[in-house]
Amino acid sequence: MPTISRSESARTSLRSRAFSSATFASRPLMSALGTGAISRPHLLTAARPGLNASLSLLSPVPRGTITTQVVESTPSGQVRGEWIHQRDPLVSGVPDPRSGASIVYYLHGSGYVICSPRTHRGLVSRLIRRTGIGAFVLDYRLGPEHRWPAAGDDTVRGYRWLLDRGFSASQIIVAGDSAGGHLALDLLAANHRDGVEQPRAMALFSPLYDPTFGLARNLEKLGVRDPIIDVRGAQRFLGLYTAGADPLDPRMRITLPPDLTPPPTLIQVGGREIMADDSRTLHRRLLDAGGTSTLQVWPGQGHVFQMFPYFTRESHDAVREAAAFIADHATIPS
Repeated sequence: MPTISRSESARTSLRSRAFSSATFASRPLMSALGTGAISRPHLLTAARPGLNASLSLLSPVPRGTITTQVVESTPSGQVRGEWIHQRDPLVSGVPDPRSGASIVYYLHGSGYVICSPRTHRGLVSRLIRRTGIGAFVLDYRLGPEHRWPAAGDDTVRGYRWLLDRGFSASQIIVAGDSAGGHLALDLLAANHRDGVEQPRAMALFSPLYDPTFGLARNLEKLGVRDPIIDVRGAQRFLGLYTAGADPLDPRMRITLPPDLTPPPTLIQVGGREIMADDSRTLHRRLLDAGGTSTLQVWPGQGHVFQMFPYFTRESHDAVREAAAFIADHATIPS
C-alpha cells in the first residue's frame, strides 16, 4: 500500500506556520517540567490539571457532542473512559451493539503521563461526527502514579470489555495518537497471543513505535525540529512511566509476527516530526506482517497536528481523510 506525501510544493498554511513558531518557543518550558518531574514526580501530578485544561481549550468540542462517563469493574480490573456520540440526544448516547453499527475505540496519547478523554474529546468528536458512529475513549492509568505496563493492561481490558458488552471485533475500529499508537500495537500483539479476533481497522496519528526514542534522536541529529516536542523532553516524560522497564521487552519494542494479520491501517504523520520515522517503520512492519497500510506524510506539520483545528488548516483536512477511512471500514447506522 502507498506512502502518500502531501505536495511538498504546496505552501503550509499561514496559521500553521504561526502556530508552529509559537509552540516551538514553548518547548523549553515543557522540557523543564519534565526535568523537574523526574526528581519530584508530584510536580507533574500537580501540573497535570492545568496542562490538560490548556490542551482542551486548544481542541474545541463540536456542538451536539454527547458524552457518557464509564467506571465499571471487571474480573481483571476497572475500565474507565467515556462514550462520545453525535446522534440521538434523547437517549444516553451509548451505542447499542445489537444495532450492528461500528464504534471507534480511541487511545489517547501524550507520553503516558498527561491528557485524558477530556483533552481528546474535540479530536474524537470531529473524527466521528462525519460517520454518525460512536466512540469509546479509554481513560487508562498514567505515570508517575502508575508504571509500565499498566496502560497496556488497561487497553487490553478495555477492548475485551467491549467484546463482553456484545460488540464484535469486526465492529471495532481502533484509533489513537502518539503513545496511543504504541498501545494499539500492544493490543494487536495481546490479541494474537490470546487468540482474540483483531479489530476491523486502525487509524493512527503520529504513533509511537520506538519508546527509546532512538529513531527520533537520529532525525533530530539530522536537523529535524518538531514544533511540538523534542527528544529530550519526550524521553523525560515517558521515563516517568517506563522507568525500570527493559527497553527490549516485547511489550516495549513490539514485534508483529508474520501470522498476525493486522487490520487495514491508516497512519498520518507530520513532515516536521521527530517521530516521523516511527510512523515509517510501523508502516513497513504492518506490511511485513501481511497487512495493508497507507502512510500519509503532511508537510510542515508537527506532532499530532490533528488536535489543533484553530491553528492549522491541515488539521481539518487530515481529520476529514481519517474520517473517510473509518467510514470506508465501518458499518454505518441507518
